Amino acid sequence: MDETERRALAEEVTESRWEAAPAVLVVIVFQLALALISFMRDWKLWGLPWWVWTIAVPPEAILLIALAWARARTWLERIGHRRNAALTLLGLISVENAFALVALLGSLVSGNETSGGQLLLKGTTIWGTNVIAFALWFWGIDQGGPVRRLEPNPPAADFRFPQQESTRPGEPVWRPLLFDYIYVSFTNSIAFSPTDTMPLTRRAKLLMMAESAVSAAAILLVAARAVNIFK
Repeated sequence: MDETERRALAEEVTESRWEAAPAVLVVIVFQLALALISFMRDWKLWGLPWWVWTIAVPPEAILLIALAWARARTWLERIGHRRNAALTLLGLISVENAFALVALLGSLVSGNETSGGQLLLKGTTIWGTNVIAFALWFWGIDQGGPVRRLEPNPPAADFRFPQQESTRPGEPVWRPLLFDYIYVSFTNSIAFSPTDTMPLTRRAKLLMMAESAVSAAAILLVAARAVNIFK
C-alpha cells in the first residue's frame, strides 16, 4: 500500500468513526426511544406491537460496529467485503424504514392515528432515519466510496458539488465529506428535488427520487394529518 492509499484509508476511518458511526447511533436512539414510549403508552402501528420500531436496530447496530470498531473493520477489509456489507446493511435499513412508513400510512388511512403528538413522533423518526440512511448511501456510492474517491484516478462522480466548479489551478482539490452528503440528503428530503448539488448518474437520481418519495409521504401526509388532529 503506497502513501496515497494509506492517507485515503486513514481519512475514511476518521469519517467512519467520528461522522458515520454517530449518525447511525442517532437513528438507533430515536427508534429505541419511540419503541420505549410506544411500550409505556401502548401505542400501536397499524395494529403492530411496540417492538416493531426495533426491527431495524440489529442491522443498524452491526453497521455501527463495522464503522466504529477497528477489529471488525479490519476483518471485513481482509475478506474484501467491507463495502458490500455496509451497502447491504444500508439496504436493509432503507427497506425496513419504508415498511414502517407503509404501516404508518395504513394506520393513518384506517383511522387508527388519533393523537397528533404520537403521529408527529412516528413521522419524525421515519423521516430522520430516511435522511441519515440516504446520506450514507450517497457517501458510500459516490466515486466508488470514501476510499476510492480519495485515491488517484477515482471513478466518475455520481454527484457534482458547487465547490467542485470553482477549483482554480494551484488550489487543493475540494473533496466532499460525510457532512456534505448529509446536507444533500437533508435538503433533498425537504425540497423533494436537488438544490445546489446535482446527481449525475442514474443510480444517484434513483436514490434521490426514492428519498424524496419517502419524505413526501412522511412530511406531506403525516404532518398534514397531525395538524388537522391538533386543530
